[in-house]
Amino acid sequence: MTEQNFSNHTKIAPPFHYFAVPVFGLNFLWSCYRLKTSHFSLDGFVAVLTAFALLLFIFLARLFALTVQDRVIRLEERLRFQRLLPEDLKPRIDEFTVGQLASLRFACDTELPALARKVLNANLHDRKQIKRLVQNWKPDYLRV
Repeated sequence: MTEQNFSNHTKIAPPFHYFAVPVFGLNFLWSCYRLKTSHFSLDGFVAVLTAFALLLFIFLARLFALTVQDRVIRLEERLRFQRLLPEDLKPRIDEFTVGQLASLRFACDTELPALARKVLNANLHDRKQIKRLVQNWKPDYLRV
């Protein structure tokens, strides 16, 4: 596996991103085109409706999977924070948003306390901005 860092950490699932999304998108556009260029019919309308439902379904399936992943990350990071943060920061663990926790998961154990303090004190919320602050990247290869 390639060493993970900020520039290559995003997850692309080729069957999803390069096949399913384009095929369902093309199916929706084609159904709309056929409905517009042919005489309106209930069958054509149902085809557009079905194509839209399929397109919506794959996006929601991805969103649901990412939401579950974020919940697991939230749990893992809260446990990790309990173990690694200094006593003065432990009462503030609940102040971290899911986005902040998800971004901080890439910080190594030695770097985490100072970075967590910086994120809270500076009220940083932008995931990319937080990830760019990480100096010693801790990879996460088990991603959706």
